[in-house]
Amino acid sequence: MEALQIIWFLLIGVLLIGYAILDGFDLGVGFWHFFAKKKNERTAFIHSIEPFWDGNEVWLLTGGGALFAAFPPVYATVFSGLYLAMMLVLLGLIFRATAIEFRNKVDHPGWVKAWDFAFAIGSVLPSILYGVAIGNVLQGLELNAIGDYTAGFVALLNPFALLCGLVGLAMFALHGALYLSMKLDAEIANDARKWAAKAWYVFLALFMIAVILGLKNCIYGIKAVPVALIILALVSNVLVFMFNKKAQSKAAFLSSCFTIAFVMLAVAGALFPNMVPCSNDPEWSLTVFNSSSSQLTLISMLVIALIGMPLVLGYTWFIHRVFKDKVKVHED
Repeated sequence: MEALQIIWFLLIGVLLIGYAILDGFDLGVGFWHFFAKKKNERTAFIHSIEPFWDGNEVWLLTGGGALFAAFPPVYATVFSGLYLAMMLVLLGLIFRATAIEFRNKVDHPGWVKAWDFAFAIGSVLPSILYGVAIGNVLQGLELNAIGDYTAGFVALLNPFALLCGLVGLAMFALHGALYLSMKLDAEIANDARKWAAKAWYVFLALFMIAVILGLKNCIYGIKAVPVALIILALVSNVLVFMFNKKAQSKAAFLSSCFTIAFVMLAVAGALFPNMVPCSNDPEWSLTVFNSSSSQLTLISMLVIALIGMPLVLGYTWFIHRVFKDKVKVHED
């Protein structure tokens, strides 16, 4: 039974890492929407992610479904206790989706600018809130004996959580800039590399501050595995800088993928075996071992996952293979 519980903890982690890497560049592209100078550049930004964004969100939906089925108490605590935060994430994703679909339906400057703004906000808001959520979980949430979240929404907006929100935004902004440098041609690709260089410094500074504060205030004690993963994240991030400086866009983007993966793995390693730690009483924490479904449910889901995961991976590889060419930036 314990092996199944750990397997599902790892599988959900893989799904969330996949989402962070794939939708991370979508969200990052939306952030740089604020900085594009011309309409044709913003149009090219959207075209660069248009074939992928909805498929990338499948990873989040699958991760949420897996969490609901494998660890129902964790799902109930997170999605009911953090209801307002989750609704804001959903609102941001809706803004982004509608902006992509409706932006070019009417050829009017006001219409286009409004949807450009909605696209940018719909990308920035989830980026920050994902980081805020991770920051709160790392600190532990205030729960009662039955696992209900007892603090309010304002309590989630504490300094460390907000710092983690900025880390998430900077990480996705860097990832998005590297994606644009890889997918776009002409002068805008060079601009994207410059944006990536600036975002790299911001992400590194914020990440190191968060790591230092996180280790200083860690309620679980400092563990070797997450520290090793943090070091690997820093190494891959140095490679991002080196490859971006040499204009090796694909290598820089791939290194960024590894950076995100190592950061997410470090978070999982720091938490394990907790999934929702309780800050006021560790005995009330929701763990991998006290919050899982029955053995039959976990086995049945594992069979489904072994069939479904290769299909999702195959689709993801296929769609990126088909739309692998660069997006041209046309003159207005």
